[in-house]
Amino acid sequence: MKFKHVLLIAFLVITIDQILKIYIKTHFELDQSQALIGNWAKFHFAENPGMAWSLKIAGPTGKLFLTLFRLGAVIFGVFYLKRLIAQRYTKGFLICASLIWAGAIGNLLDSMFYGLIFDTGMLYDKASSDYYNYQGISQFTTFGTGYTKLFMGNVVDMFYFPLFDIPLGNGKKIEFFNAIFNIADAAISVGVLTIIFFQKKLYRRYEIDIKSTLQTKEVISDENQVS
Repeated sequence: MKFKHVLLIAFLVITIDQILKIYIKTHFELDQSQALIGNWAKFHFAENPGMAWSLKIAGPTGKLFLTLFRLGAVIFGVFYLKRLIAQRYTKGFLICASLIWAGAIGNLLDSMFYGLIFDTGMLYDKASSDYYNYQGISQFTTFGTGYTKLFMGNVVDMFYFPLFDIPLGNGKKIEFFNAIFNIADAAISVGVLTIIFFQKKLYRRYEIDIKSTLQTKEVISDENQVS
């Protein structure tokens, strides 16, 4: 597998991710839902100023740090993927790594630029130490005149699968799998979980290649000694 294949995978994931995010951002109001399959598969527009699975961080400073961390991880990913290719990791492992890298880029684009190109978005309120919602549907605006600064945009999420409710008694219940996520999050999760559950299979070819190379060198060395 070559680096151009990694770029192709990343391009496809990022393109689908961004098209869907922009559609949701410009057609849905914040917290608006649309059923896809019954009541357990929905589009639900949410903005995430923090990390994956809507985990929040401490205000603008923490958000800036998170975006810069994402940027550093994406840059590091370029060199790391090239190293994996040079070391002849299996195609499956490289595909998983490509998905993780693409997902990181997808969410990085939101954080870096969405605050510059959209007129509305969730903003931080110092008084409540939290982000507050906004009304209406967002529209594109002149670059640099959006709702916040570079690196401070919110990630757009939309997939919501409340599969079933778990009763807690006294009329209370919790939803099973109530996370709201996007294509980039899904790509990262698929890549990580596949590596975790199938690591032996994904590493197998790499190990065989190393052993074969070492054996070949030994044979060549013996032949040189005989001659």
